[in-house]
Amino acid sequence: MELYLRQQFELLLQEATGNFTERIVHRCGGEQAALDRLNDDPQGDGVWLGEYVDNFFEEHLLTGTGAACFVLEALERRTLPADPGGSVAEVMQRQARAAFAEVLATQTAQLIQRQMVYH
Repeated sequence: MELYLRQQFELLLQEATGNFTERIVHRCGGEQAALDRLNDDPQGDGVWLGEYVDNFFEEHLLTGTGAACFVLEALERRTLPADPGGSVAEVMQRQARAAFAEVLATQTAQLIQRQMVYH
């Protein structure tokens, strides 16, 4: 991946992580509760990781096949979950969202843990 594209992806991920962390800490009523819910059920009440990723992708124009390639290339070393199949475009978009959600959850957990150290 070109350096400027890597930098663009890192900025997107940093924005997503900061906003998502702030949102779930507020919704869950604190850092420890947010971290517990994120680890126990990332799609559950107060966290809704998949919904956040869907909205983030929409807002940042990451919904097409080219955008899916951009995300997947940035996350090329990560392992993806099994996929039910479908058209190439559908599979790529689902996999891009799944990979992004997984790295977002990891980054968010790390940010919450760092915040907990300073509070």
